[in-house]
Amino acid sequence: MQRAACGLAAAALSLALAQCGQAPNPASLAANAAPAQELTFDQRFPAPEFSDRFPSARESFSLHTPSDFAPKPPPYQVASLEPLAPARPQREDLTILVSMKTSAFPYFGNNPASDAPFLNVSSGERRGHRSFSGRVYWQDQTYNDSRVLVHVPEQFDARKPGVIVVFFHGNGATLERDVRDRQLVPQQITGSGVNAVLLAPQMAVDAADSSAGKFWQPGGLKRFMDEAAGNLARLTGDPASAKAFASMPIVIVGYSGGFLPTAWSLEVGGISERVRGVVLLDAVYGQLDKFANWIERNRSGFFISSYTRYTARHDQELMAMLRNRGIEVSEDMDRPLRPGSVVFVETEDGITHRDYVTQAWTRHPIQDVLTKMAAAQPPIRIAAGAQGTSSR
Repeated sequence: MQRAACGLAAAALSLALAQCGQAPNPASLAANAAPAQELTFDQRFPAPEFSDRFPSARESFSLHTPSDFAPKPPPYQVASLEPLAPARPQREDLTILVSMKTSAFPYFGNNPASDAPFLNVSSGERRGHRSFSGRVYWQDQTYNDSRVLVHVPEQFDARKPGVIVVFFHGNGATLERDVRDRQLVPQQITGSGVNAVLLAPQMAVDAADSSAGKFWQPGGLKRFMDEAAGNLARLTGDPASAKAFASMPIVIVGYSGGFLPTAWSLEVGGISERVRGVVLLDAVYGQLDKFANWIERNRSGFFISSYTRYTARHDQELMAMLRNRGIEVSEDMDRPLRPGSVVFVETEDGITHRDYVTQAWTRHPIQDVLTKMAAAQPPIRIAAGAQGTSSR
């Protein structure tokens, strides 16, 4: 009886070990086969050997603490032989109106279209100008604002190659209501990420008039840029940067009626060698010879004219004029922008003239041009002091 009981106990122990995934230990079985009174506690209840149920150290995931994921300092620092430039003080975008003596107005000279005085109407002591449409605009209301919208993005650094964007607005505009708030020109300059600043002179105030004022005069653009250099240096807090601003390349953007000051600035402005690019936004209403002459003389810059059906006829005439002079013309803004690029692009129906500064061939066209200019291969020269092919 006692032997039968021991046999049953041994069988039960073997079954328990098998269920745990381990073959029976012969020594344990032998010990359990011995009489019960001869077994020690350890013999009757041997420690289970489960090591094969768990992954080895090589198979296990390593344990990590949060400190394991902290950034590790480099093992050493590389010394630079280049002199370290002083840190530029932190500042925000600067958008401000600055009065400039060389801005478009007031203007008391002649109208080059007629060689007659620009202010050709009087009423008592009041003087005014009769526009092409026959409407009279008074000097004290329309042609007396000498302010310039200046925008300097937060990231701008005058110590690096940069560009100055000169924006000539169209008819019926003011700097704050239209150029800044509706057409978002300062925002587009900042959004491009290009090392650029903006100068936008007030032309005829809120009037259907494209008069160029002082930009009609020989050297007008040069005098404007010379004065702007000092203002920009003061506004950026570095008076010594005036020299850099005075030689920084220029991109002129003319929208709508802004074609007239753009054309005259290219023709008689005195610094066409600094103009690296011209962008006309639905703005070819005339002065085709002045645009064609600048394009022909300045093959290291770029020229872009984007247009709606309102100016299509003049744009097509200008394209034909350029092709007759042997200048290649593209009609695709999707191509890379290169030095010497001449691009005409007709925008689709539904794009309105009023919204053209913010929606032309793409949303925010000024921003798009600056971005393409910065990515141009070979690069379009924007290094300060670079020279063009003409000094007119």
